[in-house]
Amino acid sequence: MTKTKLHPSVEKFKEFVKQNPQIIKEVRAGNTTWQELYEDWYLLGEEDSRWDSFKENKEEAQKPEEKKSDWVGSIMGTLKQMDANQMQGFISNLSQALSAVQGAISQFQGGGQKPSGGSKSSVSKPSSPFTFKKD
Repeated sequence: MTKTKLHPSVEKFKEFVKQNPQIIKEVRAGNTTWQELYEDWYLLGEEDSRWDSFKENKEEAQKPEEKKSDWVGSIMGTLKQMDANQMQGFISNLSQALSAVQGAISQFQGGGQKPSGGSKSSVSKPSSPFTFKKD
């Protein structure tokens, strides 16, 4: 079979697509067509912001370890900048809030713990918070 010579711009577009394989996935998923992509590439060029989403995906696929170490580094930097006394105050406030939520939940679950002491309460608690009376 004879191989037909493609237009130089089509050859350049094919090279661009080979460098950005995410474009192929977009076409196969039915999100766009080759014609639309070629027209955008021809009119806008390779450096347009239209192609950033395809280029970012390529960079993410190539350097996942770098992003992970960058994430750990940013957390460590944040921890170094925190004031220990301020963090203790935040933790104390969080602990008090969780205690209040636990107390509210235990009240809705039928009391949870019974009050300590020798005297029994004279009021009996219903088994359900919603009591219905029959007519």
